[in-house]
Order: sequence, then structure tokens, then C-alpha cells
Amino acid sequence: MELQQLVDRIAAEVMPGGASADYIPALARVDARRFGMAVATLDGEVSGAGEYRQPFSIQSISKAFTLALAVGDELWERVGREPSGSPFNSLVQLETENGIPRNPFINAGALVVTDHLGPGASDRLLAFLREESGNDTIGIDEEVAKSELDHGDRNRALAHFMASYGNMRNPVDMVLHEYVRQCSIAMSCADLAKSALFLARHGVRNDGERLLGVSGAKRVNAVMLTCGTYDAAGQFAYRVGLPGKSGVGGGIVAVVPGRCAICVWGPGLDARGNSVAGVDALDRFTTLTGWSVF
Repeated sequence: MELQQLVDRIAAEVMPGGASADYIPALARVDARRFGMAVATLDGEVSGAGEYRQPFSIQSISKAFTLALAVGDELWERVGREPSGSPFNSLVQLETENGIPRNPFINAGALVVTDHLGPGASDRLLAFLREESGNDTIGIDEEVAKSELDHGDRNRALAHFMASYGNMRNPVDMVLHEYVRQCSIAMSCADLAKSALFLARHGVRNDGERLLGVSGAKRVNAVMLTCGTYDAAGQFAYRVGLPGKSGVGGGIVAVVPGRCAICVWGPGLDARGNSVAGVDALDRFTTLTGWSVF
């Protein structure tokens, strides 16, 4: 079956469910029944179905890209690489583990990554995504950014708590500003799938330049597999069998090393903050193709 036929079949069969994120008002207004899916192959060709060219708030999907921009031995001294087993915005482990977040994909860990990148982190990420997708119109949804910042007390608490342990190098307000802006970037499934292809190419960008070494790309993919879907990473690995990173905007990016990158979008979330339709679509994709890391 050709990829386009496969994507069309999955889009026809998938059943949206769940509810849109309600703690960020700008996201709560998005219809939970919407759906899009795109698959980008190593040559950049895209097969898509549904609303695969509709921009949406990428939210925590941004964390996979900022990790790739920041990854290195120095970063791993400030953030761990283990699944959290706790909600993405939990404060509990920070106290028991002396201000070191369990992994870079929970909110505390992502704040450390943003702090590591420093001032201008969101602009650097935005430039990277525009280059990889080939779409220079990608931008930040200012309404979502304001909504998220206005309701960001938990993230502010996480950052201040880590600062009390000496694990913040920049002012908390600056880090929060950059973090909220990176999460509020709006992209389509097609653009996100193309942007994630460097992880399918073992670290090589769309222009042929290397962003990560083979080992570096392997490590980013490994953390995505074990930590990329919050405290449901085990279930995601069981059902889908691919490195993936989700966001509460309803998107999920997944990587098939050596083959393709996939992005699905379904704003209806489950209790752990992952897209119900998105996980279902990726489950169907790996089942029908046999493409998995297992």
C-alpha cells in the first residue's frame, strides 16, 4: 500500500476522543474532533490527510527540538534521562531529587533546557523550524503565548524551586518568557514532520549539514521513546513502538529512524495530556506498515 493510500485509510478509520486542554483558555476553544496526519519521507516528500496543513500550537513538541539544539554533556549534569512516572507539571520529584528534573520533557526539565539555551532561545528554535520545514511563515501565536503566561503559575513555581537549588542560570522571568514563546509556535503536521526528519536521518538536517552526531540523534530518539509522552510513555511504546513527543495542543511527532517522520494532530486529549486520535493513528500506522524500532 502506498503511503498516501495508507494515510487516507488511517484518517478515515481513526476516532477522535477526549477533550481539548482546558487549563490554557486559548487551547480550550479548539474543537476536539479535528484531525490531521502527515508522513514525510527522507527525501522530504509529504503524504497527508485531514487537516494536515492546518497550523496548531505545538506546545511540548517544541521540547524535542530544543533538546536537540542543547544536547551535550553539560546539559545532562542539570537534567536526568529517566521516565518521571508523574504528571508533566509535578513538583514532587524536584524536592526529593535536589532540583534536578527527571528528564528534559517534563515541564521542569524543559525549563532547564530553555535556560541552558539562554536569551533568544525561542527565536533560535523558530529559525531552525523555518529552515527545516522550508516554511518561513511559521510564527508564534501571540494569543496562546499570552494565555499560557497568564496561567503559568505552576511553571513559575517549578522554575523558582529549581532556582533555589542553583539549577537556573538566567532570571526566571526571562526563562518563562522564552519557554512560553517556544511552546506557542504554530505549525502544521506537514511542517512538523519535515522538521523532525533530521532525527530519522540520524542527525542530518534537510540541507545536508549535520546537527547531531549519530550517537546524539540516537540519544534524543531514546529519550523521546522513554519520556516523550509524559507518564504514559510505557503505554505509547507498547502501542506505537516509536520515539515520539506529544504536546497538549494535540500534536504528536514520531520518528521511524532511516525511513520517515510522522506528525498527527487531534486536539482531544486523554487524562495524561496525549492526543487520543493521534495515538490511535500512530498505532494503526505502525501496525499496518510494520515500521517500528522493535
